[in-house]
This record gives sequence, structure tokens and C-alpha cells, in this order.
Amino acid sequence: MRRPSVGRLTMLQILGRPQRLCNGISRRQMLQVGGAGLLGVGATSVAAAEIAGAVRSAPRAKSVMFLYLFGGPSQLETFDMKPDAPSTVQGPFSAIAARTPGMRICEHLPRLAACSDRYAVIRTLNHTQNDHNAAHIIQTGWPMPPAERGPANVNAAANDWPSMGSVVSYLDRRRASGSTVPSYIYLPNRHGEIQLGGRYNRLGQYAGWLGPEYNALATRIRKRAHLDNPYFRDCTEKELQFQFRGLSLSDGVTLDRLDRRRSLLEQFEDQQRNLDGASGTASYGRHRRSALGMVSSEKLREALEIRREPAALRDRYGRHLFGQSLMVGRRMVEAGSRFVTVVWDMPDGAPSGWDSHEGMTVSLRDHLLPGLDQSVSALLEDMHDRGILDETLVVCVGEMGRTPKFENRGSADGRDHWGYCFPALLAGAGVTGGVLYGQSDRIAGHPLDHPVSPADLSATIFDSLGIDPHATIQDKEGRPVPLVDRGQVVRGLYA
Repeated sequence: MRRPSVGRLTMLQILGRPQRLCNGISRRQMLQVGGAGLLGVGATSVAAAEIAGAVRSAPRAKSVMFLYLFGGPSQLETFDMKPDAPSTVQGPFSAIAARTPGMRICEHLPRLAACSDRYAVIRTLNHTQNDHNAAHIIQTGWPMPPAERGPANVNAAANDWPSMGSVVSYLDRRRASGSTVPSYIYLPNRHGEIQLGGRYNRLGQYAGWLGPEYNALATRIRKRAHLDNPYFRDCTEKELQFQFRGLSLSDGVTLDRLDRRRSLLEQFEDQQRNLDGASGTASYGRHRRSALGMVSSEKLREALEIRREPAALRDRYGRHLFGQSLMVGRRMVEAGSRFVTVVWDMPDGAPSGWDSHEGMTVSLRDHLLPGLDQSVSALLEDMHDRGILDETLVVCVGEMGRTPKFENRGSADGRDHWGYCFPALLAGAGVTGGVLYGQSDRIAGHPLDHPVSPADLSATIFDSLGIDPHATIQDKEGRPVPLVDRGQVVRGLYA
């Protein structure tokens, strides 16, 4: 059976003679609009979320920046080094002192070591999804839906749990309409799109059963060739054209022409509502007007224009794709976006990805760790200087860690997948800098105390935004379900 398309706005076409229902909508319209996911869960779920009191007042954070290091960064080469472990566990790098007492951080993260008083580290994240499909659990807080899906079935499906960003976008419909900046943004590409021409459409990043109208708005940056990896090489200005697909004006269409078209559209829709009383089409109308507002939004276009930033600051972030994407993400937060995901993806066929099965030493030393150190430290410093770190929760995490033993699949220079203990970095929005939450065992293989599940991390993220993680929304069957899978807020981050 062919899987429904995920992440594409379905073009509605009304063919044949219409047959009106008693509310003014034709049967064909109802089926087509419902099939596009534009009615479905939407209206009833918003009402249910409001009744349940999902959105609280006085949140710690206005926005979240979710830095997703796809592939599984090694805990033993980043934030949980074990210099006293056996040589087969230690790995090739030394630990250095950080501002945080007791923190053992990799020698190739000196800038993050120097600013460790600005972030907390959870050292005991864990789950049992020991493959890359953990992309679902780390972005949603929920295990994969029970089905026949194995490790090789990585593509998103319509019955997946909605991502945290999609849930935020969905609940934001409570706010006054008219915003021309979308709630949920994905940079610099949809997850998996950079791999071999985009043959993967990885799970976890979409709205799933909430419906495609709550998918992230994503930019697209192409790589040069099969073996290219733009995440850690300098990119040209021509390459760094951050634009949202479907929101650019066609040739010959000026903003004045677009405004006239919008005026005519609004007049037509007003007359249509008066004639039909077709209240059921309101969500489609709002969605289309929202899209038109984004196309003509000066604020949205300016947020994507990183050339407005000082050259020295762009150099500080790094002219590679990860650094420049973080800068765009910061600009989107300033423009009003509520959940911005920046993924450091893993281009197929390209060397030096976080999925470090072989060639790990050179990859980490020369590319991955220096890029992470440069860009994340620059982001934290920049947001602090602008006064927006206090109102933005920054989360940096992979979907898993790496095996304690430093060898893998016939290679003496790699580590395999390991979801049983791995770190996350959190900063801003009331998080106490310098906190080390949880302790792993002597080989960083399992938590010794304070284990943290992906559901706990999701609960903490929702709570920071003033969203009750135990509130419910309706699933595709109309049943109330909690936002997270039995997760608890990690209160120890606010010590």
C-alpha cells in the first residue's frame, strides 16, 4: 500500500457537480478537505486543549532552539569523559578542565569548556531504541508507533506521533491570528533531505496524525556533490540562500501585485461565506491567508537574510552550514518563531558524520568537535549579549550515544550505537548554568543515578514554554492522550 505523502500541502481540486450538505459544504469538498488533513483533528483538538488548560501563564521561555546532532555523538568524546576507565573505553582524546567543577570535557571543546557556567549537562539520557529511528523518540518524547517498522524503515508516516515543534504550533492556534512568522521552523533542511538527493524523509520531525498544516516550515540548502559535507566546510554566499520553499514570489509578481491578489481573495471569500455559510472551510481559509501573509512578510524575509549580520559575528559562528544555520535560527527566534530545530545531518557518502562507526578519531578531531565547539559557544554568547538567552531554551542533543568500547564492526577506530546513556546540553530560560545532572557508571554505559528519559526531556521543554506536559490533546481516533509518555520535568536543572 502506498504511504500518504508527508509534509506536502495537498492541492485541492473540486471536480464534478457539487452536492451540498446542510451546512453549505459539498460532500466532495468535505471528503477532499478532510483527506488533506485540514479539518480532521484540528478544531476539536484545539477546543480540547483549551479546556484541559494546556497553556499556562508565565512561561520560563518564549521560544526553544533545538540543536539536533543526528547520528549519535559519543558521550566519551564530549561531555562525559572517563579518563580513569580502561584504555579500550577512554578513546583517543584527553579531558580538560571546565568552569564547572567536576566536569570532564573533551580537549577539542575548549570554548564550551570556558563557558560551561552558561549551560547544564544531563549525563543520563537513555532509551532502548538503539538505532537511528530514535529520531522519533528524541523529537517527540514518544516511542515509535507499534508496527512492522524496523531499523531500516526510517521514513516518516502519517501515524507517527507529532514532533514537539508541531505540538507547539498546534497549541499556538490559541493565540490571536495574524502572525506572519511560523511557530515551527526546521533548518537548514528537512531531516534526511541532504542524504543522497533526499531519499530519506526521516521520522520524528513532522506533525504525524495532527495533520500536515502543523509541519515545520523548512529551508533547503543543497550539497555540492555526493561526497560533499557542507556542515563543516566553509560555504559560499551563493550556497547560503536560506529560503522557505513555496513562499518565494514567482518572477514578475511584486508585493503590490500580491497585495491586490490578497485583497481580491479576501473579498471573494467574504462573499462565499455569506452565500454558503460554509463554516467548515474556515480552517482552510485561515491556512491559505496565513501562507499569503508569510509570502509578503517583511519580518520573515529579514530573518532569513544573514548578510545583515556583521562579518565578524558570522565568522565567530563559523561560515559552515551548521554555524550559519544557528545564526538563522537565532534570527527566527528574534522574529517570533517558537520552536526552531537546527539539524546537523549526516549526508550519505560523505565522511565525518556523527554516526562514528569508523575513522572516528580524525572525524571528531578535525571536523565535528571544532564545529560544535565554535558554533554552540558562539550561539550562547551571542544570545546572552542580546539579552534573549534568558527567554530562550537551548537544547543540544543527539538521538543516542556510542558504545563504551572503542572499536566497532571490524574497525578499531569507531563506536557503535548506544542509547542506554548519553548527554544533552541545556541553557537559558532559567536553567542553572554549571549544573551536572545525573551520573553515569565508570564507563559511561548506564546511569548510576537520576536517569532521564526522552519523555522527561520533552516534559521539561514543554514546561519551559508554559505548556502543561500532562495536558491532553485528541489523537486521530478522537481519544484524549497526554502530550508526553509519562514524562516528568527535570527540576534539578533549576537548582
